[in-house]
Amino acid sequence: MQGALAAALPASLLSCAGGKDTLQALQVGGLPVTCNLTLPVACVARATRNAADKSGAPQFAYEYSKYSGWPEMKESLMAGRIQAAYMLAPLVMDLTDKKIPVKIVSLGHRSGAVIMVRTDSPYQHFAQLAGKRIAIPSRFAVDFLFLRKMLARENMTPADVQVVEMPPPDMPAALYANAVDAYCTGEPFGAAAQRAGYARPLRMTRDEWRNYICCVLTVREELIASNRPLVQDLVSMILGAGIWLDAAQGNRNKAVAIACGKKFFNQDPKILQFVMDNPTDRVTYGDLRMIRAEFDELMELSMAAGTIKHPIPYEQYVDPSFATAATPAAIPL
Repeated sequence: MQGALAAALPASLLSCAGGKDTLQALQVGGLPVTCNLTLPVACVARATRNAADKSGAPQFAYEYSKYSGWPEMKESLMAGRIQAAYMLAPLVMDLTDKKIPVKIVSLGHRSGAVIMVRTDSPYQHFAQLAGKRIAIPSRFAVDFLFLRKMLARENMTPADVQVVEMPPPDMPAALYANAVDAYCTGEPFGAAAQRAGYARPLRMTRDEWRNYICCVLTVREELIASNRPLVQDLVSMILGAGIWLDAAQGNRNKAVAIACGKKFFNQDPKILQFVMDNPTDRVTYGDLRMIRAEFDELMELSMAAGTIKHPIPYEQYVDPSFATAATPAAIPL
């Protein structure tokens, strides 16, 4: 699959910047997770459009800046080393409460979180996890809020399970070694263990929380002030990438070929493809509307979890104007 894509696109486009000799690409931070898949697609699509445009009109370019974890990316965004990134929505709320000048300008995906248990475990119902050790990526992660929603649904509390924080890449091995009884995280770290045969999903957000959002496109306010057209173009490309991804399975296959490359996620394409296929709506991207009530729900859940200490005004951490004004871009891939 990668070979076919490489034959169809110049190497400069696969690097994401496209026209790099003449364009200063905006560095956009991201993690190698399928919740961030719209970013590599948007980067390559913009580069492809730049290469085809002979009009001489001003162009924009974006470059995927890979991070290994939320703390490192948060620090880079706080320090201004990067001006944009896919961030955890509750983490952005907390940053703005600490007077960090950032705004959410778009969603990045829908759904995509799973609670995994060993294939040979006796657990068939969520309530059977009482007293068990469950790994989460972070208490700021919406995965943790998903776990709390499931606990509440069974009239349980976090005190009824043992919650441990763990980097998602370590979770499949921890489950395999019986170091944890379950883990709750985003893809592809559930799919990696499921495809290997030793884990199965106990619960998925696609079934339990259809309007789940986690990773959101976040930009520094000085970028908004200095270059609104660039931010608008990026949001339009992200929304276009989301619609394109959900329009056809063939598009998802192309996205896997792009994202698994060394310039992006640098992952086994078979694992990314497993996420795209099992089932096909395991992660969705086509509906990236900014709905205030959904952010209000995240705020309430985060306050109940203790990660947000008090209500934070929606306008303080969200700028919906770009998504409202966006015309989803055509994706020429």
